[in-house]
Amino acid sequence: MSTLTHQPSALDAAGHNLPPAEHRGSRRVLVSSVSSDSHTWNLVFLQLLLEELGSEVTNIGSCVPDDLLIEECRRVRPDLVVISSVNGHGALDGSRAVRRLREEPDLRDVRIVIGGKLGVRGAQAGTYGPELMEAGFDAVFEDAAGVAEFRRYLDRSFRPALDAGATR
Repeated sequence: MSTLTHQPSALDAAGHNLPPAEHRGSRRVLVSSVSSDSHTWNLVFLQLLLEELGSEVTNIGSCVPDDLLIEECRRVRPDLVVISSVNGHGALDGSRAVRRLREEPDLRDVRIVIGGKLGVRGAQAGTYGPELMEAGFDAVFEDAAGVAEFRRYLDRSFRPALDAGATR
């Protein structure tokens, strides 16, 4: 039996050259859906995108109960948790999940973001960003924004810190 693994490509989605993975500052990222969301292609897309950018990804799949999310965060010890929603219950289920994570002393400081279709009312719902940030998310990506904003966030978040003693 053979195992298929995804190797990060030499080009990003925009066709730009990427440095070798060992020079990109690999980060551990945990990808999950909310508990009521059974969609998986969004999770596969996120996994491939994050791997392409040099991250080590653990994708725990769809319909993830809050307790399992907590357990997996403890097991993986991710640098970032990415929660995705396609069914429109991201604001409701995501708020509950992030509050549960923030209640755990050992997980309180984990960076957690959410994105996708966060509500069921469409354009008339407005934005869920403020309430989700208040619940404990570090960033919120509404589905209308597309993936560009998320990529910019990752670029800023995963950029290695400059050595304070380094000269230009």
